[in-house]
Amino acid sequence: MRYTEEIEIALPRDEVVRLFTDLASLPKWQKGLQSVELLSGEAFEVGARTRLVFLTGKRRMEMIETITHNALPAALHAVYDTKGVHNVCENYLTEVGPDRTRWVTPNVFELSGPMRLIGLLFGRSFPKETREQMRRFKEFAEHGTDVRG
Repeated sequence: MRYTEEIEIALPRDEVVRLFTDLASLPKWQKGLQSVELLSGEAFEVGARTRLVFLTGKRRMEMIETITHNALPAALHAVYDTKGVHNVCENYLTEVGPDRTRWVTPNVFELSGPMRLIGLLFGRSFPKETREQMRRFKEFAEHGTDVRG
């Protein structure tokens, strides 16, 4: 499954990058994120691996993020792996004005095992969740909105 989402953020690109790459801020805009643990490398450098643990309702999900490309402030790419899911996520940040940044994120999801059935049944929810994640980041970046309440 492939799709691309985009959003504009009313901040300069350098500020967007600063907030986007602040590990301590991730739980403020990534709903359900319980912990962030750098496993290897330097945060956001190519090859760095980070364990992300999410709690959605009563379901705990652990994924490993691996940075595959870092050309910040313009681009940051990563892969996310969890049981039955391999997500290739590219992030492009473009200045569209002195205080505006466009964030475009093409995504590819490769599903295996039981997750293939989930993908068939709920595939439309993947782009929707990405849009929601981007909207939460925009609200956090522009207004300091924290999803934890």
